[in-house]
Amino acid sequence: MNWILDNIIEIVGTIAGLIFLYLEIKQNKWLWPVGLLTSVMYIYVFFVAKLYADMSLQFYYVIISIYGWIVWSKGISKKELPVTRLTKELFLILFGVSMLIYALISFVLVNYTDGSIPYWDAFTTALSIVATWMLARKILEQWLVWVVVNAVSLGLYIYKGLYPTSILFFFYTVLALVGYLQWKKDMLSSEAISNK
Repeated sequence: MNWILDNIIEIVGTIAGLIFLYLEIKQNKWLWPVGLLTSVMYIYVFFVAKLYADMSLQFYYVIISIYGWIVWSKGISKKELPVTRLTKELFLILFGVSMLIYALISFVLVNYTDGSIPYWDAFTTALSIVATWMLARKILEQWLVWVVVNAVSLGLYIYKGLYPTSILFFFYTVLALVGYLQWKKDMLSSEAISNK
């Protein structure tokens, strides 16, 4: 019972994270406010664990949750945002952006913090920033980036003893594959309907 009380914020964040993932797979716009709540919880969890890049990422998630809510609520285009594929040109741009973000975060963590695993923390954070932007734009391949991020994060959180979060990221890894298949199916169905 004491363990539950000592870890209540992480437990609530884990539950909210699972709800977020379910809503994401279903392409339900309510994923964004749930994601915002999850991010607020994990700012604290990652600060305590000295995973500063992951903690900083949660602030980004708060902002991108507002952006995603607007985009998915038809606030910009006035029509439903379709699932699309990643183009070769956009892939190259996002790859370059990921590498720049990784280099910057790594430099800061190594030189200015007592981060416990700075390079891995920077790796997952850089890819998460890009993948979340891809999610907000409904790009199918964001799920594949999440498979990598979630699998690496799972290992990091086990190493750091963040067991409820490890459970969450186990499900995130598996369900990222499910999400990819579901979104691809939805995208192909939409394309077939529009081609009729």
